[in-house]
Amino acid sequence: MGINKELFYKEYIQREDGFIRAPYNPEIEFYSTIKAGNVSKVRELCKDKLVDKPGLGRLSEDPLQNLKFHFVVTTALVARYCIQGGMDMSEAYSLSDIYIQKADKAKTTKEISELHPEMCIDYTKRMRALRKNSVYSLQISKCIDYIYDHLHERITVSDLADYVNLNPSYLSRLFKKETGASISEYIRRQKIETAKNMLSYSEYRPAEIALTLAFPSQSYFTEVFHKYTGLTPKEYRKQYLNITLDDNEIEE
Repeated sequence: MGINKELFYKEYIQREDGFIRAPYNPEIEFYSTIKAGNVSKVRELCKDKLVDKPGLGRLSEDPLQNLKFHFVVTTALVARYCIQGGMDMSEAYSLSDIYIQKADKAKTTKEISELHPEMCIDYTKRMRALRKNSVYSLQISKCIDYIYDHLHERITVSDLADYVNLNPSYLSRLFKKETGASISEYIRRQKIETAKNMLSYSEYRPAEIALTLAFPSQSYFTEVFHKYTGLTPKEYRKQYLNITLDDNEIEE
């Protein structure tokens, strides 16, 4: 069971030959992952170089200029998604200006390819810091990072206490004081947010998602998901697909 759970998680975050299981919209998934501040997953998604990205359109006959154009588009979209996620507009656009200027000075496609993950991870780290509100103590910040990086596992108070070298009872009180939520409540919220992304941008079945995120059973996953969203996982996916189809019809 443990190996299968890890396998499902690795399949979700790794993209060695394009997007596994063909997500409904891989580009939206990519930008949403940056917006969510998921650093480890963005690192995985950026392993494929920009120059090798499947389906990269031709915006210029010159390979270097073509890659620069794509970098500008990507950076602009990343900035907009981060603004939607709460990043200050001036910070998001100033950062995009800096990276676009760096790209403009690049002399080779290799430089652009190396700049792409640097830009994406920079935005992602800033979004993660924003989600932590940067007002938490060092121990709680480390706990939150640990939770984000281990959502595919069963996380206990003891795990976190050992990680930050604090007494479990004291950590529980400190976590509730600083975040306004108990450790278990905070973990459930983050797992449900991840489940919502998986339902929206991948083809994983609810049973697979429950296993991936270490819920004890599919029925418990459905119960918790309904508590936070008012919908079952299947209803949520159906609603998302209907909204996406409506948006596409409007654009056309």
